[in-house]
Amino acid sequence: MKRFFVKADGGFKWAMLIPMVLGGIALAVLFAFLFGWIVMLLWNWLMPEIFGLTVISYWQAWGLVLLSHILIKPGYGGHGEGGGKKKKNANGLEAQFKFERMEPEAASQEPQGDDDMS
Repeated sequence: MKRFFVKADGGFKWAMLIPMVLGGIALAVLFAFLFGWIVMLLWNWLMPEIFGLTVISYWQAWGLVLLSHILIKPGYGGHGEGGGKKKKNANGLEAQFKFERMEPEAASQEPQGDDDMS
């Protein structure tokens, strides 16, 4: 894809990049409005019929989308504690759990220690 944005003389084609970025932004806005409209239609079609709830407006549908995003996907830094990245050791290899490194005989034995629950 790099060649697409490079002129024959080696310069960068800003004239091609700017319309593509603006078109991408316009397409994202279009999909956002379309998504809110679909949520509104589905809510107004199903919820009053099934649960006896009232119909909602377009902006209320967008509020539901935003609220569900906040409640279902808390945090904006990735997935879970690691930020979606796998832990690596000093050699650059993925870290393994202790029982994966054990010999099969040792892994099948119960742990020893004073872990009484009583």
